[in-house]
Amino acid sequence: MQFYIDTADIEEIKQANRRGWVDGVTTNPTLIAKTGRRNEDVIKDICKEVKGLVSAEVISLQADEMVREGLELAKIADNVVVKIPMCEEGLIAVRRLASDGIKTNVTLVFSPLQALLVAKAGATLVSPFVGRLDDISTDGMSLISQITQIYQNYSLNTQVLVASIRHPIHVLEAAMIGADIVTCPYKVMQQLVNHPLTEKGIAQFLKDAQSMPK
Repeated sequence: MQFYIDTADIEEIKQANRRGWVDGVTTNPTLIAKTGRRNEDVIKDICKEVKGLVSAEVISLQADEMVREGLELAKIADNVVVKIPMCEEGLIAVRRLASDGIKTNVTLVFSPLQALLVAKAGATLVSPFVGRLDDISTDGMSLISQITQIYQNYSLNTQVLVASIRHPIHVLEAAMIGADIVTCPYKVMQQLVNHPLTEKGIAQFLKDAQSMPK
């Protein structure tokens, strides 16, 4: 399973990259806005930092404008994936961009049938949001199971990118289900490293080492 980092913070990406945690990056307008910089400049810097796919989102809701924006974003670097919201106009844009060889990531997916339509449109990635479903007392990981099963049933090529990850259990369950990718905030990636028994063991080893003859 691949790990993407969900951020537009270059320093977070550098730190995660040093630890081998970055197979790709996802961004969105909210994350980009926090940087106070132009969208194109941020995406360009991110693409220089990582070799994997970098999702850059359009802001239009009309197919023609999405395609225009998508073509401009794709010019930034070869590893840019055009991120498009789930809607009818978005699916039109995905089909058109895919026909031009442009990779796409359809975001804000909350049902298995939406995911099926995304795959039929020819998207490279589909981004179901598990955390937001959990927020409304719905089991977000059940959605991942359903999408994965449907894609396997019909040998669909779109990869499942589990988004809106809130905690390590989401990552574990996504891996058990067989999702292709998870995208996590840096703080969640750090949480994956830690375990109280590991910390206890390290402390004991250090204590024992101090008692060894010198």
